[in-house]
Amino acid sequence: MPPALKLNAHDEEDLAVLSAAMQDSLVRVGDMIYLPKRRRFALVGNRFMWEINSADSNRLPEEAQRFKHRIRAGLHFDGVMAVKTQNIVMDRKQAVLDLLTISYESGNDGGGEITLVFAGGGALLLEVECIDAALSDMGAPWVTPNLPDHGADE
Repeated sequence: MPPALKLNAHDEEDLAVLSAAMQDSLVRVGDMIYLPKRRRFALVGNRFMWEINSADSNRLPEEAQRFKHRIRAGLHFDGVMAVKTQNIVMDRKQAVLDLLTISYESGNDGGGEITLVFAGGGALLLEVECIDAALSDMGAPWVTPNLPDHGADE
């Protein structure tokens, strides 16, 4: 098993790498929090381990290629001035969201907006001073029988 991921993002290129690592993470609404006094938005999710589940995983032993893995991961953004939601009911704490991508659009004041897009049309918009994010895997990976599904019905 590869070592746990620990990634930081400080520009759009870094954020694209972080987004790829977090693609198809499953996140409970109750595992997301905005801390306005600390200007931090944080979440914990079950990250699909693309780095070992991808088609180029043929460098792994054949037995390991049969299994797909997830791992618990924490993600936080600093310098967050506001959080807006779209099609996410924050009171439904047990609802599970499937994170599709994370993107950034710069503003004209040096800051910008980071958008977390979820399957089914949900999104979180973080108004930020700059890109300042960190991802850390937590604990041990586990085998999952389910592959992410981006079917047309979503």
